[in-house]
Amino acid sequence: MSEENTARYQDRGVSASKADVHKAVENLDKGLFPSAFCKVTEDFLSTDPEKCSIIHSDGSGTKSILAYLYYKETGDVSVFEGIAQDSIVMNIDDLLCVGATDGILLSSTINRNAKTCGGEVIEAIIRGNEKFISLLQSYGLRIINGGGETADMGDVVRTVSVDTCAVAGMDRKDVIQGGIIPGLAIVGLSSTGQASYENEENSGVSSNGLTSARHDVLCSYYKENFSEAYAPEVDPSLVYCGPFRMSDQLPGCGLPWRGVP
Repeated sequence: MSEENTARYQDRGVSASKADVHKAVENLDKGLFPSAFCKVTEDFLSTDPEKCSIIHSDGSGTKSILAYLYYKETGDVSVFEGIAQDSIVMNIDDLLCVGATDGILLSSTINRNAKTCGGEVIEAIIRGNEKFISLLQSYGLRIINGGGETADMGDVVRTVSVDTCAVAGMDRKDVIQGGIIPGLAIVGLSSTGQASYENEENSGVSSNGLTSARHDVLCSYYKENFSEAYAPEVDPSLVYCGPFRMSDQLPGCGLPWRGVP
């Protein structure tokens, strides 16, 4: 990322490098395999010395705001089902990086501002959780919803946040320990298109950087009509300063801009 783009990112209240986070956790225990992508610990439940546990937390991030804007503009609450899916996937993909491919227990945390997100939003997120878990189960993955927490936090959350915690166990001998050494190959797979298990095409913008993408792509209509969908501390010139509405078509394909996440 260029210095200009980094500064623009930081001015929106987001760190591209997460230096503060790395500094805060640098002295924490790194687990059984310090170079692994996720922290791997001994299996405290079974106490089996040949087993280990992985616990991981992640969420849909600011993609929930894109869902919120689309919902407010169109009234289509089903868009939040995709946010629930995204939150789950953000954990499963990281578990895969250490070799955990089965036996996953999930817990969901939904924090919302009840003044902006009514009960129908909560219902759609929970429905999305169940639908996606059922889909994964249909492909043979042993995964189960262990419940979670839903909280009304209007003084903390302006719209809604959707986060998931995932726990898995595996044999220590099967852990991908990490570390790049000569002879390894880097394989890149496109995240665009439509996989066999997907209901519609996606654009491939699906992980980090949505804060800047959202503001650089969407137009001032969203700043003028949805003040709850951005931080008031940010320079107004950096807020929703792009040319597009969510219903506009993405150049070069048939996707609307709402399909970007």
